[in-house]
Amino acid sequence: MAARADFETDEGADGVDVRFTGRLTLARLGDLPARLDALGPVATLDLSAIERIDTVGAWIVTRTAQAHDAKVVGASEEAQRLLKALADDKSEYRVHRDRRPMWARMLEQIGTASVGIWRELVGIVDFFGAMIIALFIQIRARRRIRWHAIVTRFQTVGVDALPIIGLMSFLIGIVIAQQGAVQLRQFGLEVFTINLVGRASIRELGLLMTAIMVAGRSGSAFAAQIGTMKLTEEVDAMRTIGVSPMEAIVLPRVAASTITMPLLGFYASICAIVGGGAFCWVGLDLPPLTYIQRLREIIPMTDFWIMLIKAPVFGILIGVTGCYEGMQVRQNAEEVGRRTTSAVVAAIFLVIVLDAFFAVFFSTIGWN
Repeated sequence: MAARADFETDEGADGVDVRFTGRLTLARLGDLPARLDALGPVATLDLSAIERIDTVGAWIVTRTAQAHDAKVVGASEEAQRLLKALADDKSEYRVHRDRRPMWARMLEQIGTASVGIWRELVGIVDFFGAMIIALFIQIRARRRIRWHAIVTRFQTVGVDALPIIGLMSFLIGIVIAQQGAVQLRQFGLEVFTINLVGRASIRELGLLMTAIMVAGRSGSAFAAQIGTMKLTEEVDAMRTIGVSPMEAIVLPRVAASTITMPLLGFYASICAIVGGGAFCWVGLDLPPLTYIQRLREIIPMTDFWIMLIKAPVFGILIGVTGCYEGMQVRQNAEEVGRRTTSAVVAAIFLVIVLDAFFAVFFSTIGWN
């Protein structure tokens, strides 16, 4: 086994005489640099007993010699060549890179993230514009509309999502009713739990939870499917034979999510109301007939129209985001996973932002 780098010391009149032994190489240095730094004034550095030296070892010797104004003796021809090359190099070396202040690193990370988000938004808007152009082209030539592809996507986006969306909405309705009843019971107003469940389900939560679920199911599926097609060069093959990927891949998926979203949102709202009604019946002893009559009194038609206005917008947003991220896949399969995650995160974020905008807008015009 190769000997570790080490040294022996002798006290001299002008300082310590250091005699290196073993292999003065990067792999065998160990804690030698730290022990050298702990020495006092050094007079000479003797390299006659070393087995081998590399650039790192020569740099340690040169640094120590310059720090103590010491003399290097016993160097072989190879060692002399390395020491001369390093002596002529005036570059500044550091063992560890200077660490920037925390605030500077934090600002850099915020700036990098902001630029990435801005580029993502610009890319989605640009992609949406290209999709609109492709849609106009299809409208002008009706025979080119791929109805079969759109209907097929109805199955994956809408029908297959009914069980999970129904169960989720039913349970959310129970939770809203239970939490609302606990708070309203303090004032003897448990009956107003019906108001809370009815209006929250129809106006906001039913559609919002549906959009989040569709973004997680269908948005991620769009990104993964299109990303895989990009990796297998199917998209390039479509362009080669004269088929527009925007018309054949993107438009059917966006159309399916846009059309099915209002239906899924209404279905989720009804399931949430049924869940709330079940709790009111069991937990508050409110008969189902009273629950239904109260719902007819307190839910205005504007809440229904608000849901129908927001639903297609959310569907377009989820479809466009998923397809855009899939089209950005490059290089390898890891990129598919990263873009799929980005599609879900971006779609949910944009849905929540738009929902907040709609809430303020409809309140401003008096649809309360």
